[in-house]
Amino acid sequence: MSTYLLEVGTEELPYKFIPQAIEQLKSGFTTFLNDNKVKFSDINVYATPRRLAVIVDGLETKTDDEEKIIKGPIKNVAFDENGNLTKAGEGFARKNNLSKEDLYLEDNYVHAKIIIKGKPIAELLKENVPSIFMKLQGSHFMRWGYNDEKFSRPIKWIVSILDKDEVKIKIIDKESSIYTRGHRFAQQKVIIGDPKDYIETMRNACVIVDQNERKKLIVEKAKEEAAKLGATPYYTDDLLEEVTFITEYPVPVICEFDPAYLEIPEEVTVTVMAVHQRYFALHKDGKLINKFITMTNYIGNEFKNIKAGNIRVIKARLDDAVFFFNEDTKKPLIEYVEALKGVTFQKGMGTMFDKTQRLIKLSTLIAQDLQIETSDIERTALLCKADLTTNLVFEFTELQGFIGSDYARVSGENNKVVQGIKEHYFPLNAESETAKGIEGQIVGIADKIDTVCAVFAAGKKPTGSSDPLGVRRAALGVIKTILDANLKINIDKYIKESLKLLPVQKDCATEVNEFFVQRMIILLSDKYNKNILEACSMKNPLTDISDYVERVEIVSNLNSAQLVENANRVTRILKDTEASNVNEKYFVEQIEKTLYNKITEIKENVDYKTYLTELEELNPTVTNFFEEVLVMDKDENIKNNRIALLTLLRKKYEHLTDFSKI
Repeated sequence: MSTYLLEVGTEELPYKFIPQAIEQLKSGFTTFLNDNKVKFSDINVYATPRRLAVIVDGLETKTDDEEKIIKGPIKNVAFDENGNLTKAGEGFARKNNLSKEDLYLEDNYVHAKIIIKGKPIAELLKENVPSIFMKLQGSHFMRWGYNDEKFSRPIKWIVSILDKDEVKIKIIDKESSIYTRGHRFAQQKVIIGDPKDYIETMRNACVIVDQNERKKLIVEKAKEEAAKLGATPYYTDDLLEEVTFITEYPVPVICEFDPAYLEIPEEVTVTVMAVHQRYFALHKDGKLINKFITMTNYIGNEFKNIKAGNIRVIKARLDDAVFFFNEDTKKPLIEYVEALKGVTFQKGMGTMFDKTQRLIKLSTLIAQDLQIETSDIERTALLCKADLTTNLVFEFTELQGFIGSDYARVSGENNKVVQGIKEHYFPLNAESETAKGIEGQIVGIADKIDTVCAVFAAGKKPTGSSDPLGVRRAALGVIKTILDANLKINIDKYIKESLKLLPVQKDCATEVNEFFVQRMIILLSDKYNKNILEACSMKNPLTDISDYVERVEIVSNLNSAQLVENANRVTRILKDTEASNVNEKYFVEQIEKTLYNKITEIKENVDYKTYLTELEELNPTVTNFFEEVLVMDKDENIKNNRIALLTLLRKKYEHLTDFSKI
């Protein structure tokens, strides 16, 4: 078995493009090998800011010969009356390098068995690798030199090696060799003698090509340096990914800033460091300290200039933040609400001021249904978007909500409102916490429902490649908040109410409902079987999510195959047919009356565990019914009565789930 290495060296790649490229390269190579029936054991893709590399292990050196049956002309066309080949027959044989003896007749047509010789893997790689690479997609691709082809950044070198032999390829204007480049500051050429040694060879050249190893190293080094100060580093997944893809050889450097900057809100300082400068903020005893870690792509021993440069940059950014904070807090937060009239929410859906008015109405309605006092919720809804018009949020958009909360505190708003403004954006991502206070929960739910409804009403529903205003995240946020807080909220009701409040009226409630249901199924599929989730969604789950989850939980623990079989049999018999009003005078067999009595004894106002037990206890009676009774009786009255009986039974099953989907 062989190992193939492709490495394409480039100018500095945009860090956001690299994860996409990794996935696309793995998919491209997998498809190519499978389509050509090439056996392999593994594909690994590695990436740094200056290179994309693919290693394919366990490659067979040659594809298998393939036997193929080919079909030729009809008998009368291929042979004359004497059984000799016609020109058409000779042409078919000659084209496929066959003799007359190789041909045979089947279904009055000429056929032949041919052997397609397998290809050497080196030949296949040479033919296909350039096109695989050039199929990579991303934003802001560019041309360079006199080339017509585009890529994210100019290509500087290519390595293409199968075992220890070069496979010569060309991508755009660069031909492959066995030479790669080490760390930028070293500038040395590095020979790749064997793909199996690639990772270690590059490590010796001060390049950690494995992004997972690099990410782990960054975390370890950050924690190690922070520990020297008795501190812990702050980082998010986004920060960690960005630092991983802007370094080839991460080296931590501790820097500091004036402690006076600790007087501004912590979120501001941390955002400046993490989002804008890619620094790791440091906390000690739960408090932010005036030191931070920057990960440099450096292999020297002198860090004086690096420290000085980063200190100078952070000072300038924090000075801006201090200035904006002081200017913004010269007036209370409430005075920024009017300015929202100048901020567009989305085309056709009014301004952020209009959205704020909708949030007040929808939040109040939700609070009233939950029998919660509305004054703090109305105030939270009124102020929750006000910080969008402040200088600080204009400069640092990531701070929306956080700054509004701080400004609300400075303005003298009560703690519930302060917390609600901040938390109404929660959860910020799939892993983050949901709102803890009821103000943030209700306003956040209203905000997200309004956003989803507005996007659908505007005809901009999400596709595979686009997610306008992050509506997938918004829908998940609503569901997570309701589940975490155990709120009895009828999402379906508030979807309809939200659509009524929009400036553009469109009947898309069903579409929005289905969107929320599918988000919920995706969220819960980590814990429950997807078929069961789908089956239990036949009763509108958005009216009471806790009820839905309870049914899913009960059905997930079902171990009665007979119950499922009986329920499905009822469904098959009825199909789209149903009848109502069971009439006992049309009962012919005792089992009909027995089944009817047992069905009516099952009450729906019990817990689902008890209800399931009662359905299971019904199994023998249902089985006996089908053994003793022909549903489709010749007598129309008897038949319709039996259909009505089964309809009643089906409704009992459907109170729990749609068993036909399990």
